[in-house]
Amino acid sequence: MSDRETFEAGTDADVVVLGGGSGGYATALRAAQLGLTVTLIEKDKVGGTCLHRGCVPTKALLHTAEVAETARSAGQFGVLTAFSGIDLPAANAYKDGIVARAYKGLQGLIRSRAITTVEGTGRLVSPTTVEVDGRRHSGRHVVLATGSYSRSLPGLAIDGQRVIASEHALALERVPTSAVVLGGGVIGCEFASLWRSFGVEVTIVEALPRLIAAEDEASSKALERAFRKRRIGLKVGRPFEGVETTEHGVRVAIAGGETIEAEVLLVAVGRGPVTADLGYAEQGVRLDRGFVSTDERLRTGVPGVFAVGDIVGGIQLAHRGFAQGMFVAEEIAGLRPPVIDERGIPRVTYCEPEVASVGLTEAKARQQYGERIETFTYDLGGNPKSNILKTQGHVKLVRVADGPVIGIHMVGERVSELVGEAQLIYSWEAYPADVAQLVHAHPTQNEALGEAHLALTGKPLHAHG
Repeated sequence: MSDRETFEAGTDADVVVLGGGSGGYATALRAAQLGLTVTLIEKDKVGGTCLHRGCVPTKALLHTAEVAETARSAGQFGVLTAFSGIDLPAANAYKDGIVARAYKGLQGLIRSRAITTVEGTGRLVSPTTVEVDGRRHSGRHVVLATGSYSRSLPGLAIDGQRVIASEHALALERVPTSAVVLGGGVIGCEFASLWRSFGVEVTIVEALPRLIAAEDEASSKALERAFRKRRIGLKVGRPFEGVETTEHGVRVAIAGGETIEAEVLLVAVGRGPVTADLGYAEQGVRLDRGFVSTDERLRTGVPGVFAVGDIVGGIQLAHRGFAQGMFVAEEIAGLRPPVIDERGIPRVTYCEPEVASVGLTEAKARQQYGERIETFTYDLGGNPKSNILKTQGHVKLVRVADGPVIGIHMVGERVSELVGEAQLIYSWEAYPADVAQLVHAHPTQNEALGEAHLALTGKPLHAHG
C-alpha cells in the first residue's frame, strides 16, 4: 500500500472531499485525473445512495418489472409463455449483483487514481480541515458532498416494517399484497409502477393536484391516464392526515375522511440534505432550510470551500452530482469550466410509461416569455416503432416564437433513451429547422423527435400540422 493510501493525519492534500456519493467521488476522480492530491472521506460505501440504495438498485428492479410485463403480454406478440409470479429473492440477487459489480468497479477506479480514502463520519472543523474520529485531514480546498436522506412528514415515524422508506422497499424479502405510496413524485411513481408490475394493489396519495408536479402538465396527465389504465389507484389533491397500524398492515387516512388499508405504507415525500451537526454553519457555510447555499460556481462563500450534489438546492439527481463534481475539480485546478445550466440537465422518471424531459415546461416558459411561446405535441401513435412496442405517449416541444426550442417533454416506453438528443437540442439552442433537416433512422422512436420538429417548422410528414 502506498504512502498516499495510508494517509497520515496532518498530511496536506490539494482537495479534501467529505462524502463519497455521486458528487463526491466524481470530484475526487476528476481532481486526481488533473494531478491533484485527494483525500476522500466516506462513512459508509463509496457510491452513496445512488449506487447502493437508490438509482441503480431501483432501476434493476424496474427492469425485472418490465420483464414481468413482457411475460404477461407475450401472447400479443405471438410468443407462448405465462407469468406465474415474482421470485423476489432471485430478483434481489440480480439487483444486488448489479450493485456489487458497479461498486467493485468504482473501488478499482479510486485505487487506480491513488486517491486516499478515509472511512468514518467527518466533521468540518475549519475551512481547510475535516476531522474523522479525532484525526484531522487538511487540504487547500474542501468539497462538501454529504448527500441526502429519505424525508418524512411531521409526526410520521418510519419504522422500517410497515411504514417504510425507499431503502426499506429495496430490501423487502417478499412482495407485499398491497401498498399505499405517499408521494407522487419520481420515487413514488417508480415504486408504484414496479410494484404494480409485481402484482401489488397500489394506491398513490399526493397532496398536490397532479403526479410528477415538477414536469410539464401534459406529461402528468399522460402518466395519470396510463396509471389508471394499469389500475394504480390515484388520490391526487388529497393530503395525508395520518396512519395507524393494524393486525395486517396499515390504515392510512387522507383528506375528505377516506381511509385506505394496505400491507405497507411507502413514504416517498422527497429527500432532505445531510448537513446537520457536521460543523458547516459553525465554519461560516450558509444554509437555507438545511441546503448549502452556493453561487453559480458552487462556492459556499467560505474561501476554498465548495459544495456539490444533493446538499445544493435544486433537482436531486446523480448525474447532476457527477457534473458538479467534475466542474468543481476543474475549477480548483484553474480550468475555469463553463457554468452548468441547471435547466439543461435531463430529468427521467423510470416508471411505465417513462417520463423524460429537459428545459422549461410550457407553464414556466410562458412565465418567462409571455405569449411568445409555440408548442407542438407529436403523438407516439404515429410512430411505427412505438406501435411495435405497443406504447403510448407523446413528444412535446416548447419554443420561443421565431426562436430556439427551450423545452422537450416526452412520455412513453424507452423515452429515457431519447433524452440525450433532446439535451443536445436544448443546450445548443437549436431552432426547429436545425433539427428538422437531420435524418432520423426509420423505424425508431428517435424518429419521433424529428417528426415533431418537422411539424413545428410547418412541414409535417407523418403528423397533422
